[in-house]
Amino acid sequence: MRLSGLMVLAVSLWGQDGAAVYRQACASCHPAGHFNGRPAAIVVRALETGAMRQHGMALTQAQRVAVAEFVTGNKVLPAVAMPRCAGGAESHAGGATWSGWGVDVRNTRFQPEPGLTAAQAPGLKLKWAFGFPGDNLAFGQAAVTGGRVFAGSQGGRVYSLDAESGCVHWIFEAAAGVRTAIEIAAGVAYFGDLAANVYAVDVSAGKLKWRMRVDAHPHALITGAVKLAAGRVIVPVSSFEEGPAADGKYQCCTFRGSIVALDQGTGQEVWRSWMIEQPAVRRGQNKIGTPRFGPSGVAVWASPTIDERRGAVYVATGNNYTEPVTRLSDAIVALDLRTGRRLWSRQMMPGEAWNAGCNRPGKANCPDDEGPDFDFGSSPVLVELGGGRSVLVCAQKSGLVYGLDPAAKGRLLWTTRVGAGGKLGGVQWGVASDGQRVYAAVSDLEWLVMGTRVAGGFVFDPKKGGGLQALSPATGAKLWRAPAGAVCEGRAACSPAQSAAVTAIPGVVFSGSVDGHLRAYASEDGRVVWDFDTARDYRTVNGVAARGGSIDSAGAVVAGGMVFATSGYSLFGGMPGNVLLAFGLDKQ
Repeated sequence: MRLSGLMVLAVSLWGQDGAAVYRQACASCHPAGHFNGRPAAIVVRALETGAMRQHGMALTQAQRVAVAEFVTGNKVLPAVAMPRCAGGAESHAGGATWSGWGVDVRNTRFQPEPGLTAAQAPGLKLKWAFGFPGDNLAFGQAAVTGGRVFAGSQGGRVYSLDAESGCVHWIFEAAAGVRTAIEIAAGVAYFGDLAANVYAVDVSAGKLKWRMRVDAHPHALITGAVKLAAGRVIVPVSSFEEGPAADGKYQCCTFRGSIVALDQGTGQEVWRSWMIEQPAVRRGQNKIGTPRFGPSGVAVWASPTIDERRGAVYVATGNNYTEPVTRLSDAIVALDLRTGRRLWSRQMMPGEAWNAGCNRPGKANCPDDEGPDFDFGSSPVLVELGGGRSVLVCAQKSGLVYGLDPAAKGRLLWTTRVGAGGKLGGVQWGVASDGQRVYAAVSDLEWLVMGTRVAGGFVFDPKKGGGLQALSPATGAKLWRAPAGAVCEGRAACSPAQSAAVTAIPGVVFSGSVDGHLRAYASEDGRVVWDFDTARDYRTVNGVAARGGSIDSAGAVVAGGMVFATSGYSLFGGMPGNVLLAFGLDKQ
């Protein structure tokens, strides 16, 4: 939002008309539909204490509420009193743990000590459900440590819950939605939000230790989990600037992705590595005369991967938003852990530029040479092969999975196609590996109707997409493939696409689907050994009305004999929801 001095003087004339406030103060930076469907409370909080607080100071509280309700289409709901856990606030050390995106810094997403055997997996039952109040989108991945579960939410709240019962220890209010997985070390939780803030929060009482905004771009955000290494918090910086580019009047585009290393104790920046070396400059105008800028893009959507043996950070990057195209887009980039210096890079799809303007009639902001939008949303996975050898497994929206040699500057070892690929196709958010196999869930989501929430919405093809493929990490050879589920008939907003990240334990692989099902597969041959349909209403432990829907983005978390998963990913037309589910075994 932007307010000139004249606008400040005119605020009193707008009254509490949210539409008028939006037109005068917000429309120049935030196109119509930008906030549609989000919780209104998160916009109010951004105007009060978050990224837009300087602009919100010129508004009354009533006006902040009015504009938030107008731009989101949702009401600001009153606070919900939640049952608090009895006893003290201190969490106990040790115990079952899942911290961050992939348990280990290599992002294998393999839990070696799940407290649950393959033979017990078919006996999993729902133990409790927790509703995120006011939300219609569930996209975060939980963390587990000290007998607690830590979960971020669309509404910007991070919850500390009891792992066995789901009661609330504390609630932390971030300035924007928290999509990232939560990394926990030495009694501190580290995470990012959708306004590019990084937080360090005490896990016992939920008190802020430090907060740092790592990118001032208005559309910068953090989607990938941070990584802790060598006393630093390694932060991937992405953006949603592709979205506003759908409006031909938007001056596209100026964001450039980066990796930022912060001091773990203070949050101060230690080093930064830009994925585009120079800032964007004006480069003529688009098809309707709006100024155009470039180069731009190369967001880092996924959590970085740490190679402790080589002192390296591996990063998977996104596409350029505008031309000229740059050499680190759609690439795997290796950085020095201590300095951020680039060690090597391997571009898997040179020359791609794409933004949401390519989906609109006239394609005003679409690059002249339109790319297929085949960027990386998945973290590289470092798999140890034995004998000192390792392979970096990288999965792309193109439907291709690559094996690179990290000891030879990313030399390509093998390439295997697991899906057809597409804008939301191929492998979306993450593979897993137990060292014997790599498990890649395939999205290949297709639309029968494609548009925007403002202009008609999305309609999925209920028969296209999905499947789980097992590969050899050493050679990329296909070992088995499990077909997609066939449950979409008669269910709206349903697709068999398996876009969510995969999680593995000894003998079992968990994969969520846009159709709402969370399934467990036998890692030896791909047989489905457990299947739970999450798309239903729930009676929650915190008394909040909650429903499950599509599962996307985050994967299942397994620790202490329990499985935790969020359900309700409504972006791009999926089934909405607002629930965290906890599964476990009956006690003997």
